[in-house]
Amino acid sequence: MAPRPIYYDTETTGVKAGKDRIIEIAAYDPERDKTFCSFVYPEGPIPPESSAICGITDDMVKDAPLFSKVAPLFTEFCSGEVVLIAHNNDSFDKLFLEYEYGKAGFAMPNWLYLDTLKWSRKYRPDLPRHSLQFLREAFGIEANQAHRALDDVMVLHQVFSRLIDDLTWEDVLRLISQSSQISRMPFGKYAGKPLSDVPKDYVDWLSKNGALDKKENAALKDNFLKLGLLNV
Repeated sequence: MAPRPIYYDTETTGVKAGKDRIIEIAAYDPERDKTFCSFVYPEGPIPPESSAICGITDDMVKDAPLFSKVAPLFTEFCSGEVVLIAHNNDSFDKLFLEYEYGKAGFAMPNWLYLDTLKWSRKYRPDLPRHSLQFLREAFGIEANQAHRALDDVMVLHQVFSRLIDDLTWEDVLRLISQSSQISRMPFGKYAGKPLSDVPKDYVDWLSKNGALDKKENAALKDNFLKLGLLNV
């Protein structure tokens, strides 16, 4: 069975994961037609500039649960084989999720992800800009309360439906898989080096230490196998 899509979004106290905190998280599961939305207490004040953007104030989150209480509920909502979809996911939302799950003492599930910002830039180079609100306007989607998590999620669902046009969900998953075929080392002492230039003993060390058995490194492992740098 193909993983089902779940659109999600976070609102935060700032833009630096590890320093700033999530103050709202929302998601939409179109197959089940269910939504998830919760304020999160950030354990500190919300900067005025952040409140000015998202409209969320200290007073609105003062009685909200900590992320440690929200995380199990979000995990349950995103249970099963799913693809989490967010705009600017790889550089923003996913990083905040990883930080918050770790800080709360939870192992984050091995979800698949799709970054619609990267998708738009790659497959719609004809568009002059790729922000969510520009895409909403370009596709004639009705305006809502921008920069509130659930509103942005519902807009994203409509935007991505237009971005993929007549592609089937199976086509989308195939393209995600293809895009995961990497050619350069993504981390460690050889980060940025072509995979073919990574020493075999280092690849063996990664394998022995379990790094290549992690779901997020599956594409890396496959490429090392294809290059003959890894013994099965």
